[in-house]
Amino acid sequence: MEVAKAALRSEIKRQKELVGAERKMDHARKVFGVVESMEEFKQAKTVLAFWSLPDEIYTHDFIMKWAGLKHIALPVMVGDYLELRLFSSKESLVKSSNFSIFEPSKNKLVEPDQVDFAIIPGVAFDMQGNRLGRGKGYYDKLLPKLNKAIKVGVGYNFQLVGQVPVAEHDVMVDRVVCM
Repeated sequence: MEVAKAALRSEIKRQKELVGAERKMDHARKVFGVVESMEEFKQAKTVLAFWSLPDEIYTHDFIMKWAGLKHIALPVMVGDYLELRLFSSKESLVKSSNFSIFEPSKNKLVEPDQVDFAIIPGVAFDMQGNRLGRGKGYYDKLLPKLNKAIKVGVGYNFQLVGQVPVAEHDVMVDRVVCM
């Protein structure tokens, strides 16, 4: 199982390295166009997103667009878990020492049961909603707590694969949008 996951992570990493800046922006526009058209997103008051790393589908413009219209929560790593904090501005983000992820600093906590719509990163997804993360289990611990949220995995088209190898502890998403 772990060998299959490692091989898939390696293959997706290789493909991500081939994506140029213009293509990254084009994919992000298409993915978030679909997300914004979802009725569940339109109705959502509190949206969980993530401030993308350089190899992830670009989320910064989406977050900035919606931050004044919806409550946008971003994850913050605290030990082995993610806590959610309200995004207020780009200036409120600080680079974490763990993985160089930008996170809201000292902003208001958001309880997982307040989230109506969750945009979830992943290394790979399949059409059944299985998700392969980076291997630390942060989202596998968070996703079950998002009990009223629709959970939508987002990524590039090559991140949608035939079948993601899954273990007992892996948590699925409700929908996948990869373009």
